[in-house]
Amino acid sequence: MNKTELIARIAEVSGLTKKDSETALNSTLSVIQESLVSGEKVVLTGFGTFEVRHRKARIGHNPRTGEKINIPEQDSPAFKAGKVLKEAVR
Repeated sequence: MNKTELIARIAEVSGLTKKDSETALNSTLSVIQESLVSGEKVVLTGFGTFEVRHRKARIGHNPRTGEKINIPEQDSPAFKAGKVLKEAVR
């Protein structure tokens, strides 16, 4: 499912227009992004948790040449599924 299909499905389930559904989805994603940028976790009970995880610098290997490369430390977004979501997918 892509974003357009998700917006259409939200409109169908909620009874909102597609335009209102798109606004709601974009606003939600924007707030999640802003929270992660400011270092906050976003916890949606039952669904999951969005957070930023710090990855230490490490040495990797180029798969083509086998040459060692330095991978710098970085912060990256992560999502951990909640119990209800995990059970629904099983």
